[in-house]
Amino acid sequence: MKRARQKVVVENEAPQTSQKSKKQKTCLYGSLFGESDSYTSMDWGSLPHPVILRIFQFLPLVDRARASSVCRRWNEIFHIPDLWRRFEFELSQPATSYLKSTHPDLIQQIIKRHADHLQYVSFKVDSSTESAEAACDILSQLVNCSIKTLGLISTAKPSFMNVSKAHFASALTVVFVNSKSLSSIKMDDTPLDDPSLKVLVANNSDTLKLLKMSSCPHVSPAGILCVADQCHGLKELALNYYILSDELLLALSSEKHVDLEHLRIDVVSENPGQVEFHTIKKQSWDALVKHSPKVNIVMYFFLYEEEFDTFFREEIPVTHLYFGRAVSKAMLGRIGMNCPRLIELVVCANGLQPLDDELIRIAERCKNLTAMGLGECEVTCRGFIEFVKMCGGRLTQLSIMEEVLIPDNDYSLDRLHLEVSKHLGRMWFPDMMPTW
Repeated sequence: MKRARQKVVVENEAPQTSQKSKKQKTCLYGSLFGESDSYTSMDWGSLPHPVILRIFQFLPLVDRARASSVCRRWNEIFHIPDLWRRFEFELSQPATSYLKSTHPDLIQQIIKRHADHLQYVSFKVDSSTESAEAACDILSQLVNCSIKTLGLISTAKPSFMNVSKAHFASALTVVFVNSKSLSSIKMDDTPLDDPSLKVLVANNSDTLKLLKMSSCPHVSPAGILCVADQCHGLKELALNYYILSDELLLALSSEKHVDLEHLRIDVVSENPGQVEFHTIKKQSWDALVKHSPKVNIVMYFFLYEEEFDTFFREEIPVTHLYFGRAVSKAMLGRIGMNCPRLIELVVCANGLQPLDDELIRIAERCKNLTAMGLGECEVTCRGFIEFVKMCGGRLTQLSIMEEVLIPDNDYSLDRLHLEVSKHLGRMWFPDMMPTW
């Protein structure tokens, strides 16, 4: 019996040593993540494959790369194709940006091992020309890609606009020619041009569904029509107002062209008084809506007050309106008169004049309005309640700061909360900041 007990003791000693060693190892791994010992008592290397994969999907790229050094198994999972479907290349210069740039060695590893796995790719660059050129160099190497979504994001101007047009076009051509499955493209402030669009169409006409080209001055209406002529699956189009014309709208309204679901138009002015905006005829808008009756027409305005004179003097079938700068009472009055299809209205700012009459007119005439956001504006409590009463329960989103509301003799802010909630059919309070 003594021998048996001694044998048991001896047999139990080895596992204790192993557990101690394993605990030391997991503590070492835990230090990579800044974890305390209480969170690292388990063997991270033995986690189920789906769990590790899920962890990797939530980790930022830098942390994911560090985690891949935990053990051989984690490193193998780090390189499985599912983790490389979506990727954002961050490119910046330390002297000009706070962004943390993707390490060059990691970029080369991705291009070498995962170019054919990339499907949803974006490039985030700072304002430096070097970062934009580096993005073009990476694009030029994606010869074995099958990208579905491509985005070029500039965190500040000028970025891509400082790259030579030939270099930019050459880099895009590599992706356009080799992917053959592009469905979504978003490019802001780039030297994209009509010949590049022709290459895109020639290789991706059957798959392209979304094309967003904000501030691409080398693209003309002819380039847009080239896309509309051949990409019959195109559902969303975003462009600057300067490209828009009666001829383009009429062409998009012809039977042989696409049936758009979303048309986004950015109306942007960089300097006060320097841009004169042309007028689009009512007949052209009507033709588009007749051809695509369910189309959402979204307009973003970043203008100074004196530059609004051209707009909304005739009826326009816009459905979503966003004003990023101050807009006058007169302009809001025109919207109430001439935007019968309006679904959503967001006003960033207005002068110090109550907008009661303008909001009531919008409630009367815009029967489809379901979302409203008001920033630095003024509305009396009585006027605001009248607006909500007229819109009724169809307002699914009502975002307004309490500072916007001017108390009057009939309504205090506390009573206003109750009245608005009653007419909306749900509990409502003003926001600290409108969420749009």
